[in-house]
Amino acid sequence: MSLYPARFDYHAPSSLDEAVGLLARLDGAKILAGGASLIPLMKLRLAEPGHLVDINRIAGLDRIEAQDGELRIGTLVREAALGGSDWAAALPILGDACAVIADPLVRNTGTIGGNLAHGDPANDHPAVMLALDAAIHVAGPTGARAIRAADFHLDVLQTALDAGEILTEIRIPLPAPGTGSAYVKFARQVGDFAIAAAAAVIRLDAAGRVEHVAVAFTNLAPTPVRSPAIEAAVVGRVPDATTLAGAVGEVCEIDPWDDLRTTAEVKRRMARAVAERALRLATSRARSDEA
Repeated sequence: MSLYPARFDYHAPSSLDEAVGLLARLDGAKILAGGASLIPLMKLRLAEPGHLVDINRIAGLDRIEAQDGELRIGTLVREAALGGSDWAAALPILGDACAVIADPLVRNTGTIGGNLAHGDPANDHPAVMLALDAAIHVAGPTGARAIRAADFHLDVLQTALDAGEILTEIRIPLPAPGTGSAYVKFARQVGDFAIAAAAAVIRLDAAGRVEHVAVAFTNLAPTPVRSPAIEAAVVGRVPDATTLAGAVGEVCEIDPWDDLRTTAEVKRRMARAVAERALRLATSRARSDEA
């Protein structure tokens, strides 16, 4: 088994236009951001790009800022940077997810954009962004466009990115008062991919009833998936322990897949548990936000 990548040419563009031009011109080019997923694949010769286009020198892709009612996260923002930012307190689901990704080395090198663009159904941010109704902004040979998180992941390691496109930014609507969010993950050991994980977002009205809820799952299917049945069982109700416990029984609508970590039946049971825990934590945070 090889521990060294195949030969490749290295390119370090200083602008987004230059990077897009290189991807259009070079056959078999891959984008290098944090390299947390790509470099291990190259070492094992599971990926053998002839060219690497390193986007780390492009200014502005590592910003986190609020603008026009949205939180804007640049594609080069590192997991550790987002998890340690003030926004991880305002949107705690982000801090929850960043804290359970791999290990400190990966969190200090891996990028938010790379986590999404890789298209791995076991990655943590895809379900989080799905629950947050995020928009994925990309740039390519035909210009810039936005892709809804719900439309971004198509299959295992397949996304809606067209050839030559670069993920540039993630935009998340800033939460209204009375909103809570959480991400809960079950894994075989710390730093492992999820057996099952759930992202939950809840917004309460003045009477303490749920006026908005989103529940999305990691690693139950080839893409992150939401649960309309759980959401329908919670919306309009006071999210007490009985309501939430009853609602997660509806997760049976999702037919998990077997993988190397466990069976579909174990995943189904774990999905119910992580969904209930995520909903309870999100509810607690929503009530704290109202106080």
